[in-house]
Amino acid sequence: MAPDKRQAERVPMLGELHGEVMVFQPMLVRDISGGGVTVETRFPLQIDSLHDIRLTLAARSVIVKGRVVHSHISDVDQDIVVYRSGLEFVEPSAAVLGAIVEFIETVKTHRSGV
Repeated sequence: MAPDKRQAERVPMLGELHGEVMVFQPMLVRDISGGGVTVETRFPLQIDSLHDIRLTLAARSVIVKGRVVHSHISDVDQDIVVYRSGLEFVEPSAAVLGAIVEFIETVKTHRSGV
C-alpha cells in the first residue's frame, strides 16, 4: 500500500454533506453601470443568488460579486433558451469600481467621437 501523501487527514462523511461548485460560464454583457450589469446566459440564474462575475474590460480583467435581482427568458430558438438577468454589484472594491467606471467612460468617449 502506497503512503498517504496528503498534508491533512480526510474524514469520511457518514451522512450527507452538501456543497456547490462554482464554474465560470460564458455570458454576454448587454449593459453595464457602476452599480451592476444586465447579462444573457444559456442557463437561469436564481433570484438573490450571489455570483462572482469576471469582466474583461478592454486590457483589464476584474472579478466582482453580483446579486441577481431579476431573471427571465428573453428568447427561445428551437432548443436554445436565452435568459436575461440583472445583477447588482455587491461591495465592489475601490480598484474594481474604478476600473469599471474608467471602462464605461472610455466606451462613452469613443462612441461620441471625442
